Amino acid sequence: MSTYGSRLAEKAHEPGKAMRWLWLSLLLLFVDQASKYLASTMLAHGESVPAAPFFNWVHRHNTGAAFSFLADVGGWQQPLFIGLALVISILLVYWLWRSPRVLSYRLALSAILGGALGNVADRLRLGYVEDFLDFHYAQWHWPSFNLADVWIFLGVALFIFHRKVKTTGFQPVSFSATMRGWRASAWITDTAVIRSTRSSITLFG
Repeated sequence: MSTYGSRLAEKAHEPGKAMRWLWLSLLLLFVDQASKYLASTMLAHGESVPAAPFFNWVHRHNTGAAFSFLADVGGWQQPLFIGLALVISILLVYWLWRSPRVLSYRLALSAILGGALGNVADRLRLGYVEDFLDFHYAQWHWPSFNLADVWIFLGVALFIFHRKVKTTGFQPVSFSATMRGWRASAWITDTAVIRSTRSSITLFG
């Protein structure tokens, strides 16, 4: 690879700027923990308060995974979930550090990391995860969950979207390019992204 190509490749990743996205993960962690604190102080354990015909505020202790998966199999799952969450969190930090300058990809990793940290913090402090969101239709209730589960779900959905877009050979235009020209085409190829790296300044680097 030429020196010019090496500089482009290095700038396309920019590990230092990519790590700024950890602040988003920490913000999501804070929002999750604050919401759980409010739920635990305002509602007694097991209490359910109707807020809408399809939604209740609840306070439940979940010893399982997201959406109460494996919640009723005894206590063996706690060390497993904690270990898995810590390993996955380390991998997410590494992937974020090595991530390309693609907004959807970095948003996805940051959201998943924030959610994973939110739930593992509960398990380390309490031995369970606090859930407080209960959606239902008539007598059928979706398993209760929390904001950390929402962050993980949205992050995974965004990651799938990113992979889908990547397989088609197109990427969204950069933020700065959009602001400069409001170009007619809202999508550009991966090759065009690399070629415009020198002059393109994307949101959050």
